[in-house]
Amino acid sequence: MINKRPNEDDTDLSGFLLFKKLTEEEMKRLNFEKSCSTFKKGTVIYREGSRLTGFFCVTRGILKIYKTGIDGKEQIIKFAKKGEIIAYRSLLSQELACTTAKVIEDAVLCHIPYQTLLYLIQNNWHFSHHMLQIVCRELREANDYITDIAQKSVRERLAEVLLLLRDNFDTDRQDMLQISLTREELANMVGTATESVIRLLSEFRADQLIELQGRKIKILNVQGLRKTANI
Repeated sequence: MINKRPNEDDTDLSGFLLFKKLTEEEMKRLNFEKSCSTFKKGTVIYREGSRLTGFFCVTRGILKIYKTGIDGKEQIIKFAKKGEIIAYRSLLSQELACTTAKVIEDAVLCHIPYQTLLYLIQNNWHFSHHMLQIVCRELREANDYITDIAQKSVRERLAEVLLLLRDNFDTDRQDMLQISLTREELANMVGTATESVIRLLSEFRADQLIELQGRKIKILNVQGLRKTANI
């Protein structure tokens, strides 16, 4: 599960927007109490229903955050990449983890204990305010997702997911999406069957909206996808 010790760059949290308003002493305390580790692809960081002892800062790699339905099917909630924090909502509410986090690209995570989080919330209003903004933003995104599921077709939702991936993850020199997902993972994001995603991707390719190279996807026509997504 855990690989070699992270290098110094991968344990630096100064670039996280959440910590920009910390005092020098608070930043020292954060660095002293954090613990950073490298995790290989496929590692489960925490599972739905587990009790968390802290939250995580992603300094390298990509994780998928998902819930599991009664039939065992995954519903992907989001992907977390460098600069993002995960597992803080269950920690703040002192509830069991409501999602599972799994590494899909080798990652480095820094664990921040609950007591450290509590100290920063109680002693730094700017930090507390920014964390509240993050919670509110994620609530808005969740509301948007529920609306999409209820009102948009599978075709529209898939087009929107592809645009979301393009906006949130880098592309290579050939404009291919850097994040590589299985067709099943795409289906779990859209909320449909894998067969439907495979068929729709073929239709998008035929319409010259995208190009496919194995798992890799290249966006050819952003405006066309936006129109298909009804954005």
